[in-house]
Amino acid sequence: MLLNTEQIKKIIPHRDPMLMVDSIEEMDIEAGTVTGIKHLTGDELFFPGHFPGNPVMPGVFIIEALAQTGAVAILSREEYKGMTGYFASWDKIKFRRKVLPGDTLTLKVKMVKQRGKMVVAEGIAYVGEEKAAQGTFTCAIGD
Repeated sequence: MLLNTEQIKKIIPHRDPMLMVDSIEEMDIEAGTVTGIKHLTGDELFFPGHFPGNPVMPGVFIIEALAQTGAVAILSREEYKGMTGYFASWDKIKFRRKVLPGDTLTLKVKMVKQRGKMVVAEGIAYVGEEKAAQGTFTCAIGD
């Protein structure tokens, strides 16, 4: 493990119940790549209501987990320390399998383009070797 939850909280502003990444396993700030982990216990705020008796992690939270993982890499750069990443757009989002209590999400993100404080990234969330979700998102970095 490269970064634990407490170290992640020093980089991004998210807090429980909205912190969607537990650890960072790998990160290359210069290459713009990062791998995070989210362990789903079943106690997360969304499972009781999505869906009662058939708990499934909502897709928007999977995409949020990918975005937070990417934000750790971007906001670790000296020029962006202390800032916040905000969603600007999502594109080509696909959900490939259900994410359930007890699953572990492996969150792989690669920055593909940056213009000023706008960053485009591609992300893939895995459960084991299976893709759970993937897509491209754009974030604006702000104060």
